[in-house]
Amino acid sequence: MSNARKLAANIPREGQFGNRNFIINGNFKVWQRNTTAHTANNTYNTVDRFKAYNNIGAYTTERSDDHPHSAGFSLKCQCTTADTSVTAADYAFINHEVEGQNLQHLKYGTSNAKSVTLSFWVKSNKTGTYTASIYKHAGGATAYMWRKEYTINAANTWEKKILTASPTAGSTTVITSSAGKISNGSYGFGVSFCFTMGSNYHGTNDTWENNAKYGTSNQVNWMDSTSNNFYLAEVQMEEGIQATPFQHEDVSTTLYKCQRYFFKHEINSHNGQLVCTIDRGTNYYYTHINFPQPMRGTPTMSETYIDNIHKPGVRYDTITAGPNFYQLSPYGCYINVGGANTDATSYAAMLGATSSNVGAIYADAEL
Repeated sequence: MSNARKLAANIPREGQFGNRNFIINGNFKVWQRNTTAHTANNTYNTVDRFKAYNNIGAYTTERSDDHPHSAGFSLKCQCTTADTSVTAADYAFINHEVEGQNLQHLKYGTSNAKSVTLSFWVKSNKTGTYTASIYKHAGGATAYMWRKEYTINAANTWEKKILTASPTAGSTTVITSSAGKISNGSYGFGVSFCFTMGSNYHGTNDTWENNAKYGTSNQVNWMDSTSNNFYLAEVQMEEGIQATPFQHEDVSTTLYKCQRYFFKHEINSHNGQLVCTIDRGTNYYYTHINFPQPMRGTPTMSETYIDNIHKPGVRYDTITAGPNFYQLSPYGCYINVGGANTDATSYAAMLGATSSNVGAIYADAEL
């Protein structure tokens, strides 16, 4: 093949040329919560934008520098508690949610609905048939799901997989009918990578069907041995029937996208970081925090190890009330804490962490 033809083969025939990947953090660069192994518990607890689900055995997720091109990070999943007996209601999978407003150009719910192509690199010691799926949330219409089998052929070897979902997959018309419309609100697509699926979640391969049918009956039980691992890298979903090369972006761009859904503000010293004003003559302190960008919605706030107030030249004081978060919005909030001592001569203080731990404030607006 000539260089010109190779170049042409990598140019999208449909969809956008730039910013074409629907998946945020598909290169696994951003890990605001944790990079080390944490047990999957149906929450986001390690990598940004990928949620680990399971109700069978146990597995962990963590960051790995094992990469198909030896130049980046991957998501490593490791079975830690095996279960060889899969019941009908059992499941284990990784999921990524895509907002509906980012999918409107696919024209689902019309006769002009577009195909999408999912590409990714995968590696596991356990060979066999796996499934990846797309859950089109109802959002005022009807929920439908498509799943497609793929095979891990060689153990412990990086392999690239390319799966295309046609809007009429399985000779169906549910996506091209009005019931297939994608909401312009929050939930659009749920993109999943399956490890184990009980029969309650079995559907027909490469077919749009209603209900949550994540896998097929051919899906391996990856949870059957604590020797099993699973690596995922360079996940991309794009409009059209062609898989283009993975769209790399600088880490600051990826972080900014992730912070629409989750933001972590670290306070790594008991000397403090956020300036507080004092309600003089009392032991109450007030500060505010602005988020780096407007979040997807009003977030849920939490904190860890924020239990110290530093009054420069006066004292370190222990927080006895709060932190409490008020006037929440997608743009920020203000924070109130109560200290153990009243200092009538102090005008300001610094909100700090314990001397032995890194403190953090979290804003969570995840899908």
